[in-house]
Amino acid sequence: MSSIDTIPNLGPASVAQFARAGIHTAEELRDLGADAAYAQLLQAGVRPHFIGYYALVMGLQGRPWNDCRGPEKDALRRRFDALRSDNSDQGRSELEAFLNRIGVVEGARA
Repeated sequence: MSSIDTIPNLGPASVAQFARAGIHTAEELRDLGADAAYAQLLQAGVRPHFIGYYALVMGLQGRPWNDCRGPEKDALRRRFDALRSDNSDQGRSELEAFLNRIGVVEGARA
């Protein structure tokens, strides 16, 4: 079993976040895929961040994080926005969900 930080673009902070979400190895992360793994991060209370998401996608493809451009980046932005809207406000009151969307409530859970 390999550490998550053996995947390009992922370091100690990513290892800690994925552990919080119950993902402990690079193999688990690869098996889940970027979208399912990122959804688990969001459900674990990790604050959504587009660069972190596309760095994960690029890393799972063996590519540097800054290799994402143009239409590919636009498509990833749409996927990220869909993941965020589906997962980031679960279990929150309407007020907390709104505050989260504008960046005031970080990782809060009801």
